[in-house]
Amino acid sequence: MARVYNFSAGPSMLPEEVLRRAAAEMLDYEGTGQSVMEMSHRSKEYEGIIRGAESLLRELMNIPENYKVLFLQGGASTQFAAIPLNLMNGSGKADYVITGQWANKAYKEACKYGDAHVVASSKDKTFSYIPKLNPADFTPDADYFYICMNNTIYGTVYHELPDTGNVPLVADISSCFLSEPLDVTKFGLLYGGAQKNVAPAGLTIVIVREDLLGKARDITPTMLDFKVHADNGSMYNTPPCYTIYICKLVLEWIKSIGGLEAMKERNVKKAKVLYDFLDESKMFHGTVVPEDRSLMNVPFVTDSDELNAKFIKEATAAGFINLKGHRTVGGMRASIYNAMPIEGVEKLVAFMKKFEAENQ
Repeated sequence: MARVYNFSAGPSMLPEEVLRRAAAEMLDYEGTGQSVMEMSHRSKEYEGIIRGAESLLRELMNIPENYKVLFLQGGASTQFAAIPLNLMNGSGKADYVITGQWANKAYKEACKYGDAHVVASSKDKTFSYIPKLNPADFTPDADYFYICMNNTIYGTVYHELPDTGNVPLVADISSCFLSEPLDVTKFGLLYGGAQKNVAPAGLTIVIVREDLLGKARDITPTMLDFKVHADNGSMYNTPPCYTIYICKLVLEWIKSIGGLEAMKERNVKKAKVLYDFLDESKMFHGTVVPEDRSLMNVPFVTDSDELNAKFIKEATAAGFINLKGHRTVGGMRASIYNAMPIEGVEKLVAFMKKFEAENQ
């Protein structure tokens, strides 16, 4: 069967070059006579893989030396608890901006461990915009300020970061990870699940400034203590070995095409193809205010639930899969992560034009 164009929000498609490389090395990784799936995480061969992945990530993201890179398990959702357990231990306060389900879940988890304050929310319009922030509403002595940078379900993104002064900015970057350059020094902590843009499901990456380590409260489970993982080089227990290996291959692929500046150029070009069509179409329209549109996740709808369902069915049959939108938004969503080639977006738009012409 021919490869389909997979617009899934995650787990998402991987670069074909990476899949071919992994397939070629499945039975024998670099002459070791074994698969990475079978390899001891304590072996010198695997040490080269995990350290190589960290080195590439540091290079591509320009991560300063005073930040630790942690390769963890448990998904991004585990960090909803790990962050307050590790960081909400000064004033016991934290600020949250609610821009979607994941930010809201993180906020609710934080409420279990301290005084979490909602600074702003875009719930009033189904999270279709990034709310304007008033610094007067910020908690001056908060232990951290939390945002979800790109909102997978709703298709919004922060184009401008909040100025939180001396309060560490914490961001969930799961669905915009490695999609464009990002100034790591503006954050106290960044984290993301890998299954959207970096690797298969099973790996969560945390990038944390060193001065924020060592403050976990006594009840923090050992597996959620950032300092434990930092002190052990992400090897406190068996890491998600194969997923980290794929992550390394993806990082090599990104470097080979010119790094994050080149990746941003590709992603802007792809997104423009789809947004330009949505802006001119009489049948399809986007659900996000233009100034807050994501490059990664593009929700769109028609004015009819029946037409939405027909489009999804026919698109799937034509090889454009996983276009059904989240139940809270309805309609469709095209996730056009790094690995989606521009040809996939162009062919999707051509199909949408054809569908519109046939269903006037």
